[in-house]
This record gives sequence, C-alpha cells and structure tokens, in this order.
Amino acid sequence: MSAGASLQDRYAPGNRCFGCGAANPLGLRLKSFPQDGDVVCTWTPQPQHEAFAGVLNGGIIGVLFDCHSNWTAIDHMIRRDGLDHAPAMVTSEFHVFLKRPTPSGGPVLVRARVVESSADRATVEATLEADGKITATSRGVFVAVREGHPAYHRW
Repeated sequence: MSAGASLQDRYAPGNRCFGCGAANPLGLRLKSFPQDGDVVCTWTPQPQHEAFAGVLNGGIIGVLFDCHSNWTAIDHMIRRDGLDHAPAMVTSEFHVFLKRPTPSGGPVLVRARVVESSADRATVEATLEADGKITATSRGVFVAVREGHPAYHRW
C-alpha cells in the first residue's frame, strides 16, 4: 500500500458515503490507494458484515466493489486530465460475480483498474481476494456528472 493519504482522505475527507466516507462513523470507511497501475484497498470485515458465521455478506461485497471502483475511475480521470480535484462521479451500472464464499475472519483485498474510458466515463474491472484466493469479481461503468446532478460538488 501507499504510505501517503488514501484517495478518499485526499480528495473527499468530508464524504458521508456508507462505503467510502471518512465522515460516516457507521460506514465501512474504505481507503483506496493507487499502486502499480491498479488501485488497491485492504479492508477487514467485522461480525456485523457477515451473511452467516465466517462468511462476508454479498451486499457488503457489492459496496466494496461499488465504492472502490468509483474511486478507481476518479483516480483515472484525475491522472488522465491533470486535475487537482476529484470529479463528481456516480455509478451507472455494476455487476458482481460471486465465485465462492468470502471468508470474513481476516482482511480482504480489493484490486481494480480502468479497462476502458471516454471523456466522461470509465469502465472498471475489480477482484476481491481473501486468504490469497479470488472470491468475487466485478465490472462497472462510472460517469462524471455535471452541475444540476444531486452528486455534483458532493465532496
């Protein structure tokens, strides 16, 4: 992981999002870091995140992918366009593929990268690993929004 601040802490410290908001005391508080062409996040589940004993809930897996992939798209736009701020981006669509049960007894690793992009959108593919095995994958499209959209200037 990077020794610097996460993308969330650097660009949106007041964000209240359930998945990635540092300002949400009940949220997951994901931290995403650019690393070798990918964006990575290590996160440790708690018992309230389980579907049943020892297994991470599928909805929580969806949140991990949604928020982390959105920040991956944001990081791509910042780097590509030379921005000094995070563009307001939202999820247009994302698909989660559960490959096997995800153990909840230790940290999980989410790794994502942009595989396609255009002026206002990015397609991101991601994996979720636990105990060294990929347990789920995702693919999503994230879109930069303009003034008038409820998410515009949300940071």
